Amino acid sequence: MISRLAFHHLAVGLALVAGLFLAGTPARAEYADVVLNRYAEKEGMRPVIFPHWFHRIRFRCKVCHAELSFKMRAGSNAVKMSDIIDGRFCGACHNGEIAWSVENCDLCHSGKAGLPPGIFGGHETLGPGRW
Repeated sequence: MISRLAFHHLAVGLALVAGLFLAGTPARAEYADVVLNRYAEKEGMRPVIFPHWFHRIRFRCKVCHAELSFKMRAGSNAVKMSDIIDGRFCGACHNGEIAWSVENCDLCHSGKAGLPPGIFGGHETLGPGRW
């Protein structure tokens, strides 16, 4: 049988090792930024930076991915400004009533020229999420 003092030392040692391990692990955001640049630069605009995390803390996944038909795979949504103006995709909320409208171009088209489309930052979730 292990003594109470030995158990305490073991527990403290394990806690220190775990703390050192976790301190050396880089922090990652649960949701990343998505760069949309399939059409933007071809049309003379800067790439769109979509802050996924900012939207995710306010809405459940199903709001955009089920109700607004965004596919859950980067690059699989061919979003054009004409869609947004017509109230599809981002335009369902970015209509000047719920959120700013398309007249505020620089709020979305804020990426540096040459950014490739894709996900940047921590893009792995900690689980299946709550739909």
